[in-house]
Amino acid sequence: MAEHIATGPSDILLVVDIQNDFCPGGGLAVPGGDEVVSLVNRLARRFDHVVLTQDWHPRGHLSFASSHPGRSPYTTLGLAYGPQILWPDHCVQGTPGAEFHADLHIPHAELVLRKGYHREIDSYSAFNENDRKTRTGLAGYLRERDFTRIFLAGLAFDFCVRYSAEDARHDGFKAVVIEDACRGIDVEGSVEATRRSFAALDVQCVMSGQVR
Repeated sequence: MAEHIATGPSDILLVVDIQNDFCPGGGLAVPGGDEVVSLVNRLARRFDHVVLTQDWHPRGHLSFASSHPGRSPYTTLGLAYGPQILWPDHCVQGTPGAEFHADLHIPHAELVLRKGYHREIDSYSAFNENDRKTRTGLAGYLRERDFTRIFLAGLAFDFCVRYSAEDARHDGFKAVVIEDACRGIDVEGSVEATRRSFAALDVQCVMSGQVR
């Protein structure tokens, strides 16, 4: 029988990018992305503290394939900060696609953290932009509020959830990914690579029924 995990005052739920463009019919749809919404709503009621992240790109963002004539989505391009998968246009500031899914209902969330708004740098992690130098300020916020363990749910398991969990560990926090409250894209084996990374970094993967 899987162990139960009791949540407490030093725990926080990080809900990653549950936005229209990452759900079916959106610009960068994660298969089954909308399936996590009701579960995340229920999970959030088990936490006194919740942070939401919101991908928030300007038009013409460097990570969009449309910004590179002749390039197709899901191909990789070398940029100044390293390899970058080129994505379909998604989560453009002020568009319906950037809005949270209409059924996401977490009224007690204390912070909405927007990321990816630097035109020249993509951002998967809630802690760092993809240049690995530009910080979002989330780590400082969590430390000042004495949180030590971060539970993660949302989209996508193998990108924004993965990078956020990895960076949480690098910043000294415990990280717990609620796997059935996530969905993955799986670009060139990225889901399996995520599992290997989590094992190496001691990122715990659990199911929602274990969280009390």
